[in-house]
Amino acid sequence: MARKARGIQARRRIGRRYTITLFLALALIGGWAWLWHFAAGKAQQTIEGWRAREAKAGRIYTCGAQTISGFPLQIEVNCDKASASFRTSQPTTELKTPRIVAGVQIYDPTRVVSDFTGPLTIGEPGHAPTLIANWKQMQSSVRGTPAEPQQVSIEFERPTLDQAGGASRQRLLSARRIDINGRIVEGSAARHPVIEAVLRLRAASAPGLHPAAVQPVDADITALLHGLDDFSPKPWAARFRQVQAAGGRIDITNARVQQGETLAIGEGSLSLNSNGRLDGQLRVTVAGIEPFLAVIGAQKAVQSSQPMDKLAGALDRLAPGLGDVARQQAGANLSLGLNLIGEQTTLEGRRALTLPLRFSDGSVYLGPIQIGSTPALF
Repeated sequence: MARKARGIQARRRIGRRYTITLFLALALIGGWAWLWHFAAGKAQQTIEGWRAREAKAGRIYTCGAQTISGFPLQIEVNCDKASASFRTSQPTTELKTPRIVAGVQIYDPTRVVSDFTGPLTIGEPGHAPTLIANWKQMQSSVRGTPAEPQQVSIEFERPTLDQAGGASRQRLLSARRIDINGRIVEGSAARHPVIEAVLRLRAASAPGLHPAAVQPVDADITALLHGLDDFSPKPWAARFRQVQAAGGRIDITNARVQQGETLAIGEGSLSLNSNGRLDGQLRVTVAGIEPFLAVIGAQKAVQSSQPMDKLAGALDRLAPGLGDVARQQAGANLSLGLNLIGEQTTLEGRRALTLPLRFSDGSVYLGPIQIGSTPALF
């Protein structure tokens, strides 16, 4: 009889344990569900705060339909028929993409990872798009809060950019991969931030922009932007005006570019003049400079340059035809001239030449040769 009573008590104790365990499990599930819904509400507030912050800078973001999911470990915001309108540009620019999915982990709410579905169309509201971008995969990661952004990265796999004109398209850009990263390395978003920007290109070509960009390029470029008062919402043109007014600068701390047989590394500092154009100089070391000069048409550029025109005109006055001879010699001896004024060195085991890459009011010179120009930043 006593044994039977002890068995009944044991079963009751086990039943109480199961009941308590079940109660705790249900409480845990209920508490986690409450926490998820609370975090989902916070995520919605963060999205609205981010939209409000961007709207102050003239960037308006909307969704055709928006839902929040991802229970139990993640909060996912699905934005279908997403669009962005940039009212600071003239005319207004509108971007549209079929879908954006932004996810936040419960245990790391300050990091938002977003996936974008292509294509992305760019144009004026109510008109056919002028640019069409697409990709195999596009993902962005943002760390921080809407008021205190800290770091952002954007990754493109197999991106393309086409210029649309009626039924035809022209390929402007394609690449195997493009990575863009930015972070605040000194100061804060509210006070004198120093921003580091990193650009990585793999097999990138831009046949519609310049003949020199037809052959694929690999590049790794790191730059530091000094001179911002803060990182409050405003167009980038206004930021660059702020940098110029403060006497700020852009430090290229590391640059490595390879195209075919040509390899170049460099570093230096650039500033902005009152026209919004780049001034300054980089120290560049180049291996395989001859193919690069051929691609950019440096020989023809030297032969048709203003100094060459003056010299040829003076020579023709002495002896007709002598100016053309001088033009041909100048083009033929271009590499020799660069070797004479440059510093002989080696780069990754190859013969190389160190030269100044000079920026003057947006015009770019490799040694004495103008190789291109950069647009105004404001």
